[in-house]
Amino acid sequence: MASTKPGFSTDSEQDTDLLTLEDEGCSLVVWNDEVNTFEWVIETLMQVCGHSHEQAEQCSYFIHYKGKYAVKQGSYDDLKPMCDAITERGIAATVEVTAA
Repeated sequence: MASTKPGFSTDSEQDTDLLTLEDEGCSLVVWNDEVNTFEWVIETLMQVCGHSHEQAEQCSYFIHYKGKYAVKQGSYDDLKPMCDAITERGIAATVEVTAA
């Protein structure tokens, strides 16, 4: 019989962690550039992500001053189409796995 040490996961625990990560462990990150206007980024976040005007405006300031910002959290399957829609509008965006 195999023993496990405290702090180490068994295979089944790792599988559960992976499923959780795939379900809700991603962020939609929008990157700053010198091309797109605040108005265009705000409009895009409202239309693509469903943000309110105020929320989209706050996100755009974070993007501008920090260089990037995670504008939405969720599963990869939910965020990937949003990421594609944002990049189709000429705004740099990625889906990234968030740390557990």
